Amino acid sequence: MSLSDPIADMLTRIRNALRINSRDVVVRASNVCEGISAVLKQEGYIEDYDRIDDGKQGILRIILKYSKDGEPVITQVKRASKPSRRIYSSASDLPFVLNGLGVAIISTSKGVMSDRDCRSQRVGGEILCTVS
Repeated sequence: MSLSDPIADMLTRIRNALRINSRDVVVRASNVCEGISAVLKQEGYIEDYDRIDDGKQGILRIILKYSKDGEPVITQVKRASKPSRRIYSSASDLPFVLNGLGVAIISTSKGVMSDRDCRSQRVGGEILCTVS
């Protein structure tokens, strides 16, 4: 079965796992999904992730992060750019998610990066999703 939008599938699986307070979530591996996971780990939204070889495409296991009270660190995940409608932005026009408290994940020519990194390196690209 082919998956038309692996990024949306990954974000939906994370949302569903957070609703049931699951410790980890398993998604299909791809370079973009791995890049998104790396940005989420760098920004402190997840504890860790690892790639598991299953003899096919591979699997990403993402370990979710919760506060001491048991509340998930990720409160909202939204897909910005879709296969039917791509959203591109220059470095100066990148959105501020929750006035800088959230993060926008951007696919650039230098790889998948957070909006803060894009502004500091002055590079724009496709806005994949926003996380807060």
